[in-house]
Amino acid sequence: MARYTFFSFHYSPDIWRAQNVRNSWVALPGDEIDRGFFDASVFEAKRRVSPDILKNFLRDALDGTSVTCVLAGSETYRRRWVRYEIARSVVRGNGILTVHIQGLKNSKGLTSVKGPNPLDCLGVYSANGTIFLAEWEGTKWVKYADYASPIPKSDLWFRAPTTNTVTQLSEHCLAYDFTAQRGRENIGGWIETAAGQAGR
Repeated sequence: MARYTFFSFHYSPDIWRAQNVRNSWVALPGDEIDRGFFDASVFEAKRRVSPDILKNFLRDALDGTSVTCVLAGSETYRRRWVRYEIARSVVRGNGILTVHIQGLKNSKGLTSVKGPNPLDCLGVYSANGTIFLAEWEGTKWVKYADYASPIPKSDLWFRAPTTNTVTQLSEHCLAYDFTAQRGRENIGGWIETAAGQAGR
């Protein structure tokens, strides 16, 4: 069965590293199909039109995927549209994992500094029995504005929160280091594990 995976990353500094990860994955035996590698000019064109157009574009790009792989560089956790891709992945029930890629070289042969896990910066909470997404804004948790609708408990593959204390997504999703943990050989297994966690 084909495994459709969406790769979420900060395009400008990390496209070279992200392509390295993607190429090592699709070269593995199996029937892997990637999403999220649309040209940057397409992304920028959608964003210039309106945020709503870009949201629709990203939602459509996630359609049909079963796993979202967040490729984390130094500043990925800050990126609005990476957060949106993660949020939509939660809503659609995708398995989610983080792969830290700072140890890979960019086009100039340089590695980077490890950044925070983007899944530390998004979470879920309960308000009177209704589940919502939250995001970390520097010093506090706030309701996630780019997807403010309630999430049915049945749409979550992990245990739903029961209080208004935010549970970080990283508490439910695994994280790996591509360089330190031999990602070239192991990323296929990491993705399958994320799919299995979500029952996908």
